[in-house]
Parts: sequence; structure tokens; C-alpha cells
Amino acid sequence: MAKESSNGDHQAVVRPRPTPSPLRFSKFFQANMRILVSGGAGFIGSHLVDKLMENEKNEVIVVDNFFTGSKDNLKKWIGHPRFELIRHDVTETLLVEVDQIYHLACPASPIFYKYNPVKTIKTNVIGTLNMLGLAKRVGARILLTSTSEVYGDPLQHPQTEEYWGNVNPIGVRSCYDEGKRVAETLMFDYHRQHGIEIRIARIFNTYGPRMNIDDGRVVSNFIAQAIRGEPLTVQAPGTQTRSFCYVSDMVDGLIRLMEGENTGPINIGNPGEFTMMELAENVKELINPNVPVKIVENTPDDPRQRKPDITKAKELLGWEPTVTLREGLPLMEDDFRQRLGVPSKQSS
Repeated sequence: MAKESSNGDHQAVVRPRPTPSPLRFSKFFQANMRILVSGGAGFIGSHLVDKLMENEKNEVIVVDNFFTGSKDNLKKWIGHPRFELIRHDVTETLLVEVDQIYHLACPASPIFYKYNPVKTIKTNVIGTLNMLGLAKRVGARILLTSTSEVYGDPLQHPQTEEYWGNVNPIGVRSCYDEGKRVAETLMFDYHRQHGIEIRIARIFNTYGPRMNIDDGRVVSNFIAQAIRGEPLTVQAPGTQTRSFCYVSDMVDGLIRLMEGENTGPINIGNPGEFTMMELAENVKELINPNVPVKIVENTPDDPRQRKPDITKAKELLGWEPTVTLREGLPLMEDDFRQRLGVPSKQSS
């Protein structure tokens, strides 16, 4: 029985999980944990798949429509007997038998979610409804990767899970911000009404290998620009802050939340806070000291501050990040150089 978060006020009755086949009771049958990862061909999703596949008791099914994900991210698992990849859009019903669902499917960078805002909100609302319907049907536990964007442009700093947020409901980012807020609502309503076992992670800025190179997110932008020898474009005024969590730490947090006994929401992120100008200077120093820094116009509704309060993650999950920004950036640089076809100065 999952413990309620401070946001939930009702102890739901968790029903026993339906069994898809009598085979699972057979003494000769090795019952693996079957795990569905929606959006598993994406940046965080593919790293999560890598970690889940390390456990030989796991069978992993990935569903992805490849809008922002790539088969390339999963190439080492294609053909593996415990791995399955399905091209599928979560806004359509999916019929599979699974024990756990990690629901990551959603464009997560401004370039992608502003390109098709209606699709983004449909993914957040209808996609989450479909994943919850699947969880209800097969009795699976479901984890939603929500986002720090639910806090909007926060009036509280750092942000705790009890903070309700300051979000513009009609802005250009609302398809993502409000979409994830509705997804959280749906998760708790299914939990209270149907006894579904839910987990909600509010993830903060994450970086690492396999990020889309031109996806508009600040770390990937700066690293690609530094490798290409282009100016680092810092959005004005440059004093706005973000907290950056390396992807291996993020995956560890998600798995601990799924395996633990708390519904969440729980913030998962790195509380180390950097201004955009500080990030640019770090990238410049570590990757290409010769590039200039250039201030450009900001995008609308860009939050001024973003820093997680991870007290709950520490207390309830025993989790905190271990990789510092200065350790993580070079790991990402190697991956970007390979994909951009730009050798490092040492090897050239």
C-alpha cells in the first residue's frame, strides 16, 4: 500500500493485480517483471531502458512514435530476447500485459512542444489517460515523469512539492506546463477512484549523452555551439537560474521512486543552482575557450529561477545526485563530438 503524499487526502484500496496467463503460476515458468517504457527511445527513456535491461529479471517493452526519440538510442537492445520496441503513439489505445509502466512519452523541449502544441497537450492528457487505462486493466503500477514546469515562474524558491505553482494558462509554453499539471491530476484521480498504484516524479533540468543536438535546451545548445566554434547564445538577462541533473542520477531517482512506497509527487533534480551566464562560462572553459558569449532575446514565460528542494527525495528515497556539472559536461561532449563528426583537439 503506497503512502499518500501531502497532496493526496484519501487512502485508496489497491486491488490485486489481474494475472494475464495461468502460465505465470507454473513451477517451470520464470516470471520476469514486464516493464513498459513509453517514450523509451528518447533521451531519458533510453538511459532508463539501459538500466532496466541490466537486471536479467526484467523484460522491457518500449513504445515510441519517434517524434523526438530515435531508434539509434536503443540500437544495442534491438533483437535482444528480453526487449521489444513498438512504434506507437500513446494518444491511441495500447493493449499489452505489463507489471510496471514508466510513462515518459512527451516532447520535453520548447522547440518541439511549441512546434505542435496541440499534439503536446494531447500526449499529456489523452496519452496519460490511455496509460492509466492500461494500468487499471492489468493492475500495473505506473510512474509519470512530470516536470518542474508545473511550478511555472515560481514565487517560492527553492520549490517544494507543496508549492502549487505560478503558471500562465494561455502562454506559448502552456501546452507543456498545464498538460503535465492535468496529467498529475489524472494520476491522483485514478489512484483515489480506482486504487491504481501511482508514482509521480517532478523532474528538473536533465542533461547527458543522447540529448537532441538542436532541441533548444540550454545545455545541448551551449555544447553544440562550443564544439562548432559558434558564439554561446545566452538568453537575456543571463541571470536566470537552472539546476542541472546528470541523466544517470535522474534514472536512479526514477527507479527508486517506482520501487518505493510513496506516491509522490517527489522532486528529482540537482539542487546546485547556476545562472545561464555561469553555465556558458563553464562550457566555454571545459570545451572551447575561444568562443564568445552572446546575449540574445528571451522567450516568453521563461522562468527566472528553478531549483528543486529535494528534502523528500533524500528522506523517502534515500536519493541525491552524485555527478557534478563539471564532471557531467565532458561526458556529454564526447557523445556530441561523435554525432557532429567533430574530433576533439587531442585526437586531431
